[in-house]
Formats: sequence, C-alpha cells, structure tokens
Amino acid sequence: MQKDKILSYLGLATKAGQTVSGEFCVEKSVRQGKAKLVIVSKDASEASQKNFRNICTYYKVPLYFFGNREKLGAVCGKESRVSMAVLDEGLAKAAIQQLELMTKELS
Repeated sequence: MQKDKILSYLGLATKAGQTVSGEFCVEKSVRQGKAKLVIVSKDASEASQKNFRNICTYYKVPLYFFGNREKLGAVCGKESRVSMAVLDEGLAKAAIQQLELMTKELS
C-alpha cells in the first residue's frame, strides 16, 4: 500500500515540523529554496495545479499530485489542504520513492 506509506512519511514530516501547507506558505518555501517536495491534491482547481506546475518547474522542485484535500488536511492536522511542501530532504526522498512506485504501478 504505497498510499499508506506516503501518508506516513508526510505525517512524520509534519510531526517533525518539516512541512508547510496552504498555497501562500508552499509558494514561499519554494521561492526560498526550502521546499524539497511539493504535493498538490488531485482535486485542486486547474488554476492551482497550473500555478504549482509552473513554480515547481521554474525552481526545479519535485511536484506530485496525490490524494485529495481532506487526506492532505488530515496529515497536516487541518480540516483540508490543497497543497503542502516537505522541507526535510530525507523525508522528501523517501516520499518521492513511494510516489514513484505508486506511479509505476498505475502505468
């Protein structure tokens, strides 16, 4: 269950204080070079998805579309979140590995 592992890594990063959530904070962390991974919910608006796609491409930050806003919110300890960034490089790499495995399984 890659989804459970991904959520576990995101939850661990949140408990360690190594995530930010919400569009403004995520964008700020990307611009400052702090974000090592950006996750955007699959049910985000087209405008939000395009915005994050553009900014992450420009700053060369890995971007994945995963889960829905309720799941991301639960991981962050909030009601719902459309986006979150992982600031810790080790936890980001671990989550990316699981996201890549999940992507390959769906292909």
